[in-house]
Amino acid sequence: MSQQLDNIVRQVGEVILGKEHQIRLAIACMLARGHLLIEDIPGVGKTTLAHALAVTLGLQFQRIQFTSDLLPADILGVSIYERDAGSFRFHPGPIFAQLILADEINRATPKTQSALLEAMEEHQVTTEGETRPLPEPFFVIATQNPSHQIGTFPLPESQLDRFLMRIEIGYPDAGAERALLQGIDRRDLLPTLTPCMQPADLAMQQRNVREVHVAPALLDYLQALIDHSRKSTDYVHGLSPRASLALLNAARAWAMMDDRKQVLPEDVQAILPGVVGHRLFMARDNTRINGADIARQLIEEVAIP
Repeated sequence: MSQQLDNIVRQVGEVILGKEHQIRLAIACMLARGHLLIEDIPGVGKTTLAHALAVTLGLQFQRIQFTSDLLPADILGVSIYERDAGSFRFHPGPIFAQLILADEINRATPKTQSALLEAMEEHQVTTEGETRPLPEPFFVIATQNPSHQIGTFPLPESQLDRFLMRIEIGYPDAGAERALLQGIDRRDLLPTLTPCMQPADLAMQQRNVREVHVAPALLDYLQALIDHSRKSTDYVHGLSPRASLALLNAARAWAMMDDRKQVLPEDVQAILPGVVGHRLFMARDNTRINGADIARQLIEEVAIP
């Protein structure tokens, strides 16, 4: 791993204790130019992780708290008539930032959730008949509570598919929790963080990801995983072409973070739970199961060429 990326993992790890694997997945997602969905119970550090990543990566940060009464205009912005100028002036919403934290995204109505679709896919928004570009780089980190909790609106599959990865943070282990209990509030550490990277550096690292070599045999393995998901009767439907590209790009990013210039099958297996867990639904009851379980099943059933 380059020294720069190593410093990012280390600094964020000082805030989110004992979760290096999840931190690495989040960074790999951003290096692959993807958006990240963090789904877990309240209080495990979802919001803190997003804020720590924004500061450490040197990105302009905006937090949007999703609630049932939030409107699309509250996200995108609105034109207001200015009497002195005699015309309407557009006031950009919080979406016009480099890293957006869509906090508790599934507490907003589907209409409001859909306001993010164009932004996530096209890096632009269209309001009042005019298309406006968003800053580059542009990332959305969304957090959501488990769908069984009161007051949530499940994200539609089209919205879920826009997220390159979905991860869970989980409870800390005993050692990390002891350090958490004995130390200061982790949110108090956020103002002490310093950028380890600038947006131009991040853009360069993203270009480096595309240079990581992928052998034909590795593509055979990736295609075999995709094809199995489509032919298996275990799932409602298989992985889409967008999902196959997500697998490839994330595996490249993971290999680069391990300071390698070629993707290995182990790289695909490492990022598989985060990429496929929110895209595959079980055919027997049309429910989503743990991403690690789905990935384990695919790895066991698909041989490496």
